[in-house]
Amino acid sequence: MKNNMEMRDQSINSLLWKFSLPAIVGMLVNALYNIVDRIFVGRGVGFIAIAATTVAFPIMLILLAISILIGVGATALISIRLGQQKIEEAERVAGNATVMLILLPVIIGAIYLLFPDPILIFFGASQEALPYARDFVQIIMLGAAFGSISMGMNNFIRAEGNPRLAMLTQVIGALINGVLNYIFIFKLGLGIKGSALATVSGQLFSAIWVLSYFLSGRSLVKIRLKNLKLQPPILLSIVSIGFAPFAMQIAHSIQQSILNKTLLVYGGDLALSAVGIMMSIAALMFMPIVGLSQGAQPLIGFNYGARQYDRVKETFKKAIIAGTCIALAGYLVINIWPTQIVGLFSKDTALTEMSSHAMRVFFALFPVVGFQIIGSNYFQAVGKPVQSTILSLSRQALLFIPLLLILPRFWGIDGVWRTAPIADGLAVLLTATLVYFEMKNLPKSKPLDDPDEQHKSIAASSPR
Repeated sequence: MKNNMEMRDQSINSLLWKFSLPAIVGMLVNALYNIVDRIFVGRGVGFIAIAATTVAFPIMLILLAISILIGVGATALISIRLGQQKIEEAERVAGNATVMLILLPVIIGAIYLLFPDPILIFFGASQEALPYARDFVQIIMLGAAFGSISMGMNNFIRAEGNPRLAMLTQVIGALINGVLNYIFIFKLGLGIKGSALATVSGQLFSAIWVLSYFLSGRSLVKIRLKNLKLQPPILLSIVSIGFAPFAMQIAHSIQQSILNKTLLVYGGDLALSAVGIMMSIAALMFMPIVGLSQGAQPLIGFNYGARQYDRVKETFKKAIIAGTCIALAGYLVINIWPTQIVGLFSKDTALTEMSSHAMRVFFALFPVVGFQIIGSNYFQAVGKPVQSTILSLSRQALLFIPLLLILPRFWGIDGVWRTAPIADGLAVLLTATLVYFEMKNLPKSKPLDDPDEQHKSIAASSPR
């Protein structure tokens, strides 16, 4: 209850810092999973192993999408219900979400294990990279539920106002992954299998850590046995809100598979390795902004549920400013030190040259991406999945994929790199339009002071 009162009354600046900093650190740490994997396999196995992890990346994005679908959708509902002081409803949401976080990745993993080679080839594996990709993804799939639990339920911790613990969960998991990568690859000689085992081990520890928090009675929102029975209305609400970021990740997966196949045509496994490095760096650049949006989400959701619309606007505005600053900093780093950054992954001269050039073009409009991400997350936080879905898909599917299919026909491999800045610019224009009308139509603040007012506000704050 103390945390709830803070979200209603405390300064937005201090709250945004309190919630966002741990989330940013947590997301940066999460990005390090793929970066550490690629650094170790690149140096310990070779650039063909980087190509294999690039093939595996869209498959791992599907697993991530599942955890986001349930975790983020449930988190938005939990935040709103806590804002309405409806803890029992928040617990029902958390219980149903926990079951789905276990069930869905198990189903996805089983499907993959039945048809591994056709799936890997579909996602862009060459005959040379296929054995490496097979060894890597098989282990990842066997531990898929661990990653889903740790990622999805970590969002619940943020929703109840405990961002530092959420951060700690991710930090510990990433540290275990890094240490075990070194041991398994360089000391035990397990190659790319060792990298996958290290990843799953880190996720397993994080999952145990998160579950222990909710099952030990320390959490505000409890995971109770009676709430583990699936309820279709709750699941529908979770999915409707979580669908936007889920769709974004699925679109990202489709985009990555098309990108992989396009790269094989115009640049071969070398280009595939280059984009693998570039995507690792992209994750490191994007994740602080995503972390900022995650930190802002419970503040926006809570105050929207409590009808404190002035605080909603203030949080959103300051999140945009911070997101733009982060994006600009990332843009400057990759333009000042591209060769040095790529050198962390490989010493291959041709790979370094291609990757450095690709980054400069691919991220040309990155400074404006912060606004687009924060804007999309706003609609998700207030339970407006239609707008959030449109904005989330604009960069990854509606714009990027058509451009990716067209531009390489005219510019070759450079057409691949030029796709991103063009898609980014158009997506920002669309986001600005929807945000303008949303801010214009927000009513004046009317705090909830009594149960009758709380009841009347449910329709306004429920997913639409």
